Amino acid sequence: MAHTGHPAPFRLGAPAYLAALCGWVAAAVLLVAAAPDLARAAVSGTYAVGAAHAVGVVFFPFAVAAAVWQLLPVMLRNDPPFRRLRWVALPLLAGGVPLAVALATERRALAAVSAVVLGTGLVLLLVELAALIRGAPGGRTLVVSRAAVALAGVHAAAAFAVGAAVLADAGPEPLGVPYERVLLVHLALALVGWLTVLIANVGRTLVPMLGLAAAAPRRRVPVPELVLAAGLWVLIAGIASERDALVAAGVLVAGAGFSVPAWRFLVVAARGRIGVREGPVAHVVVGLACLAQAGVLVLVDPARRTAVAAVLLVGIGWAGGVVLGHLGKLISLSAWGSWPPGPRPKQAELYPRRAWQVESVLFAVGIEALAAGVVIDAPSLARAGAAVLAAASLVALAAGTETVRRARMRP
Repeated sequence: MAHTGHPAPFRLGAPAYLAALCGWVAAAVLLVAAAPDLARAAVSGTYAVGAAHAVGVVFFPFAVAAAVWQLLPVMLRNDPPFRRLRWVALPLLAGGVPLAVALATERRALAAVSAVVLGTGLVLLLVELAALIRGAPGGRTLVVSRAAVALAGVHAAAAFAVGAAVLADAGPEPLGVPYERVLLVHLALALVGWLTVLIANVGRTLVPMLGLAAAAPRRRVPVPELVLAAGLWVLIAGIASERDALVAAGVLVAGAGFSVPAWRFLVVAARGRIGVREGPVAHVVVGLACLAQAGVLVLVDPARRTAVAAVLLVGIGWAGGVVLGHLGKLISLSAWGSWPPGPRPKQAELYPRRAWQVESVLFAVGIEALAAGVVIDAPSLARAGAAVLAAASLVALAAGTETVRRARMRP
């Protein structure tokens, strides 16, 4: 540990992870109410907007911040110079809660204030990322790419900036692009540019480690992440210019870039000593299936209805599911790593494995039913799928809380 950074303490990570799980439960419950509208391809209702932002500005910021604080100092082999700023960033990220409410209920003044609070927290997180990248030793082997981490951070900032621009200009064509297409750009930047690039980069080490499989080979240049980002920007150009050919080309290029990490994840699932038997890899496999389905939908029928289903598959099934699946294991690892000197339990004793297995099965059934209900215009099926997702979210919250309870039983 003398030659690496230090993960954030459990007393910082645990509240962030639990806040993320609460945001996930809120999103899933709102999805139940929004399901009939989504099945009709209507995305502007109160419940649909609330669910989207409960995921986007509550679940993702808390979960990613906690994971960054826990993993990247070790992976980039240094500590940020101002670690105490994390305690400032944590409450600022809670600005996402009133922001989600304000956006769903169209309270522009509250939304503006909340966006400033959340944005300040995200800026502090990005400052830490920049410090970790800058402080990473050049002569040592790093298990994540500094360039790919920076790329994910740039896309996160861009996604937030586009969202802020939409909030400031609620007209029919913010940024000179039709409103719903700007929202698609916003989502693409967040789900593909930020989260998928980050998952591909960090996951090449983390997924094999948690699946007990062979580590990824060393590399000098993050080619898959760069190709993925190139495809993303072709996709964005196609969305903004309303050119289906560019959209298809962007999907194909991004898919080609992501094929390398995707194949590695599938090998871990098939050959790892744990593989799909625990939440992290199980959610990766489910997420890859959702990602593939979304790509097929966009390529075969680039219509409004399939776009709604694709966003659900990518945002909930892929990005949300992969982050969620790793979250349970990361809480237990944080508790284990922060255990006081002396005898400590095995990490597996802090991880309620059965609960996360049940959650991953419920999650897979729920997202597939919800997406299918949207594709075939079946409100009852969509609502049933959302209800199963809500049940899965409650299991996830219970499992995360159980890990914290077990950790608090330390001597």
